[in-house]
Amino acid sequence: MKLKLALLFGGKSVEHEISIISALQAAAALDTEKYDVLPVYMTKENVFYIGEQIGNIAAYRDIPKLLAQSQQVLPARVEGKAVLLRQPAKAFGKQALAELDAVFPIVHGTNVEDGALQGLLRLLGVPFVGCDVTAAAIGMDKYAQKALFKAAGIPVLDALCLRQAEYDADEAALLLRLEETFGYPVVVKPVNLGSSVGIGKAKDQAALRLALDLAFRFAARVLVEPAVQNLREINCSVLGNADAARASVCEEPLNADEILSYENKYLGSGGKSKAAKAYTKTPSATAQPSKGMASLERKIPAELPAEQAAHIQALAVQAFQALDANGVARIDFLMDGKTGEIWLNEINTIPGSLSFYLWEPTGVPYPALLDEMIRLAFQRHRAQEDLAFSFATNVLASAKI
Repeated sequence: MKLKLALLFGGKSVEHEISIISALQAAAALDTEKYDVLPVYMTKENVFYIGEQIGNIAAYRDIPKLLAQSQQVLPARVEGKAVLLRQPAKAFGKQALAELDAVFPIVHGTNVEDGALQGLLRLLGVPFVGCDVTAAAIGMDKYAQKALFKAAGIPVLDALCLRQAEYDADEAALLLRLEETFGYPVVVKPVNLGSSVGIGKAKDQAALRLALDLAFRFAARVLVEPAVQNLREINCSVLGNADAARASVCEEPLNADEILSYENKYLGSGGKSKAAKAYTKTPSATAQPSKGMASLERKIPAELPAEQAAHIQALAVQAFQALDANGVARIDFLMDGKTGEIWLNEINTIPGSLSFYLWEPTGVPYPALLDEMIRLAFQRHRAQEDLAFSFATNVLASAKI
């Protein structure tokens, strides 16, 4: 019997469109002999839809038309099962349009990757792929994860976390504090965004003002850290859980700018690899969509001495397990190309394209990667089901208000 798997994507995030691409790549790679895949689209208002065209990438060229052809639904728990209810409900007829055995969220960014959606799935009591609530929340907060990794003995850059109100109250004092702490150049980034949105590099005070203004457009808290000289970016994916995890090969993105931008990642001219081309069509698609992170030009494996690559892989696994992550994550490192010094930059708990292009060189094809992520979700769910969440008590027998 096939597993009823809801593939959940979209949501209220600046990475909304990238989520759609990543999810429909996965939909094309999932083994339909094992899974009855139900694409579930979340609008930018976090409203859920299902329908025949929801899995068609070409339909997202006209989202209002797509939604008019689709059915709004509401996730709920009914009679011990996770279901999708017709919304708005009808006076007569079946309200539960689907019963879900598991949910595979392929979402990126604030409001969806940061524990909010994972909390909903926990409340529904349904097995779900990827990090649980706490790991998802910390994994989306660049400052919190720095503190966690530093405590675990993993090298990270020093940073200051600034609030919008603090910046507005005394801009001059804050700028002076940053200059005295780090000097120039510095990198400025929103604390809780991905895909390089809102990130800037400043080499003087004028550029720092502009970078802070940009970052504060996207987040109420902003991170400032020193820029790494002779920068090389090295990424590594990890698959598993806190008990057992392994690393993929390392990659080196070949970015055109000093900071790997949103345009470099998703709108570049890359995408020449077979892996990038293999999972970009759904059965109903009529046009070739963007290949997401799989399109970025990169060296796989990265040109590193074997000992250095092994060190980065070990740090990646250490970070993954320190976070208590689950499924697949991508850990991004910064390296001084001259000295070889390495710092962990950030962890991506639901990486673009699920980093399948880093696993295929290790002999793990995309369908097998997805299978393993789903297996890990059920393993965690079974372990949680074995825990006690209540105990016998007569406290209500004598309670008075």
